[in-house]
Amino acid sequence: MSSKLFLIFITLFAVGAFAGSFFATPSFSFYLGLFFIFLGLIFFFLTQLSRLDLDSWVLVVVLIGVGCGLFWYGFKAPPPVDIYFLENQVGERVVLEGVVVDEPDERENYTRYVFRTNESEAKILVTARRYPSFGYGDKLEIKGVLKKPSKGEDFDWRAYLAKDDIYFEVFYPGIDFISSGNGLWVKNKLLLFKQKILSNISQVIPEPHAALLGGLTFGAKRSMSKDLLEDFRKTGIIHIVVLSGYNITIVADAIMRVFSFLPTLLGISFGVLGIVAFAVMAGASATVVRASLMALLVLFARATGRIYEITIALFVAGFFMILYNPKIVRFDASFQLSFLATMALIYVAPILEQQKWVQKFITKKFQIREIVVATISTQLFVLPLLLYKTGLVSIVGLPVNLLILFFVPATMFFGFVTAVFGFVSIFLSTPFGWISYALLNYQLKVVEIFAGLPLASFEVSSFPLWLMLLVYCFYVFMIAKFYKKEN
Repeated sequence: MSSKLFLIFITLFAVGAFAGSFFATPSFSFYLGLFFIFLGLIFFFLTQLSRLDLDSWVLVVVLIGVGCGLFWYGFKAPPPVDIYFLENQVGERVVLEGVVVDEPDERENYTRYVFRTNESEAKILVTARRYPSFGYGDKLEIKGVLKKPSKGEDFDWRAYLAKDDIYFEVFYPGIDFISSGNGLWVKNKLLLFKQKILSNISQVIPEPHAALLGGLTFGAKRSMSKDLLEDFRKTGIIHIVVLSGYNITIVADAIMRVFSFLPTLLGISFGVLGIVAFAVMAGASATVVRASLMALLVLFARATGRIYEITIALFVAGFFMILYNPKIVRFDASFQLSFLATMALIYVAPILEQQKWVQKFITKKFQIREIVVATISTQLFVLPLLLYKTGLVSIVGLPVNLLILFFVPATMFFGFVTAVFGFVSIFLSTPFGWISYALLNYQLKVVEIFAGLPLASFEVSSFPLWLMLLVYCFYVFMIAKFYKKEN
């Protein structure tokens, strides 16, 4: 029962943080006041009851969870105080010195750098030409017009950037290189290692196949054409272009298997280091962090002999991520999608697998039933969020996912082998590169064919937040009804 109350608290903590994000100007004192109101309600509630039953405890946990979530959002969300140093220069041409604090995001015609000045903790998103190129930890001097990100009608770009403490933009500034090696030593070395891996791949696999493999296997931010990315969106397979939770789970499992021959404690220690290193190298996005945290919880369960409860692991991983950055609850689509997709695999997939039509028509051979059930479950569960966020519905998403996901593990494996053998010799890596190319070419052809079909996707003009929440409430009700009937 304590675990249920714990899950209720985490859920309502997230609800409180989500609710806090709708206040226009986060104020610590305002949220602190709300928190004390909730404490007052809890105190009043407890004093009115001489004996607390289960329902009473649930209500107490609900109040505490929402109050803590509101308070925490108010504590973490406000921008740093020294942001006003830059606020006063918005619209003016500035000369700023600072460091690139994240892996560059390479696009087809430009590169984005996350830049932190020496004078402020606030970050600036610098959009620059592809060449000359710079890397993580490079100290630069930029000269350009400082701007505030636009809010936009369909997508709040300003809020999306603010979740990562990015409050300003500079477009195509003059850039002078000062020095390198100014970032974290470990992160810098891991990213350099990643660049070498990607270089090994590019020597034997052409574009856009190499860029797809880099995103699929190593979370590389490599340029792909707008047309190709649009095809991936139309076919509902955009999640494989970046390192998704599905991909990172495959990697984490592989890392743990590699060290399984060692003594238990030593093997788990190396497994932890391997998963953390890969997460940093892959960019530590919300999806990667969530999946990595869950993998680490698996290792912890093995080390302590505790039973690994995947639901608790998922909620604990999400809770720590919200503690670190509560703004992701509302403004980070990758966190939301990966969390919902995992929930679908835990709760929806078992329901679907018990259906008679699934057992009758879909074979278990080659894990086909597992892939079909997982794909339908996740596609169904994330659809309301996708409709709210993008308004885009892919008619061909289900068949495309079924045709592609079956080959993802093999593609990742041969891609990794290609990269590793590239450290020794291009001659040795080439045969594995051919296999990787064949698998990647198949996936790109599937996307190209289905994206070219009439009505491969269509847009929903309006799918409001209240309707999305209503659909998810219906989902929860139906899932709870099913499991209650089973028990």
